[in-house]
Amino acid sequence: MRRLSVLLAATCLAGCSLQAPYVQPPLPVPSSWPAGDPYLRQSQAELPAINYRDVFTDARLQQLIDQALVNNRDLRVAAANILAARAQYRIQRAAQVPQIDLGGRYAHTGGKGGTAPDAYSVDLGITAFEVDLFGRLQSLSDAALNRYFATEEAARSTRLILVADVAEAWLTYAADESLLRIASQTAANAERSVQLTNARLRGGVAPRTDLRQAETILATAQADVAALRTAVAQDLNALQLLLGSPVDKALLPGSIDQASAGLATLPAGLSSSVLLRRPDVMQAEYGLRAANAEIGAARAALFPTISLTGALGYATGSLASLFTDGAFTYSVAPRVDYPIFRAGAGRAGVAQSRAQRDAALAAYEKAIQTAFRETSDALARQGTIADELAARRTQVAAADDTFRLTEARYRGGVDTFLASLVSQRSLYSAQQSLVATQLAAAINRVTLYRVLGGDAGPESPPRP
Repeated sequence: MRRLSVLLAATCLAGCSLQAPYVQPPLPVPSSWPAGDPYLRQSQAELPAINYRDVFTDARLQQLIDQALVNNRDLRVAAANILAARAQYRIQRAAQVPQIDLGGRYAHTGGKGGTAPDAYSVDLGITAFEVDLFGRLQSLSDAALNRYFATEEAARSTRLILVADVAEAWLTYAADESLLRIASQTAANAERSVQLTNARLRGGVAPRTDLRQAETILATAQADVAALRTAVAQDLNALQLLLGSPVDKALLPGSIDQASAGLATLPAGLSSSVLLRRPDVMQAEYGLRAANAEIGAARAALFPTISLTGALGYATGSLASLFTDGAFTYSVAPRVDYPIFRAGAGRAGVAQSRAQRDAALAAYEKAIQTAFRETSDALARQGTIADELAARRTQVAAADDTFRLTEARYRGGVDTFLASLVSQRSLYSAQQSLVATQLAAAINRVTLYRVLGGDAGPESPPRP
């Protein structure tokens, strides 16, 4: 019993940790977003918790996102990584608890010299259990736990990127559909121009150069139609890959105007501390916490290691007397190991852990700085995109009116075909630019959803 008391006392001493307390580094970015032109005036309120349904309000897009969250293979890989990290943490945590083994043995020995008595034994034992007197195992367990939390955040980052990618693919499909419709309309107008100039050529009113110029516009538009048909098909393939299953064409938008209407404007908070909820930033912080814990484990490795081996059981030569008091045996074998000479390997291990912690700190700060830059860029784009859209719409309206007037003047013999040709090209280019700007404005809203962290997740994953 005295030996058992010593064993229990040594176990109770375990838990003295050499791990330094974790202190969150200060934000390596300004406390507020850039202000003034081209940035929008931001609300003083903190960014509210958001859901992708609050930003992507179109029911068709929501259905596609839900489909992707169920079937996407990248999410399945992330889920498997979470399970692996959780299991690794449990394996590491189990090292802090004695492993108890139950064994039974029967031995019968015989030969020319005769037969030895049979031997029976049953024992319950602990083999080389390390008493965590200096917190080495606890530090390694903390490191594994934070690695698990980092894996959780990596999975949340994968989910966030997937939602944004589905929205962008859906918008790109809509933009290409609009461009395809514009190219088809331009080709139809060019075909009518070819027919008109051909008739005027046969009537001796127009030169052959007018016909060739009209055919040039027609061929350009026809080539664009063919290329855009390919782009639309490829957009559908990309969306299908993200969804992980076939796409219901009833859920696809018909134009960029229609798709843009299904996106809400996402407000941004004044304080840049909202970036701390971004999954990539949280993943970097958990990596920093793990590296900090590993320093404690490396420090503890410089001190003696105490391990215990013990067993109790019954051993006898007769099965009938196996569980009697006379057959009871026990053994306790504590062991202390202290490295006397390792050529500086122990201190080098501490230095290595500190260097890895410094690298993790730099990665954490870089993640925050990158998040700040991405958000600032998105806010800058949001601050000017409305003016650019208004200018593009004015340009299209003016180009359309010019084309109609010059075409009428050409048909009336007042103006040259060159003026009509130039106005048609200007209208085509203006329409394409408007679609590109509309797509940029819509994707800017998706970008803001992504760079600000998207859906608000739990403050910390549950302890496994």
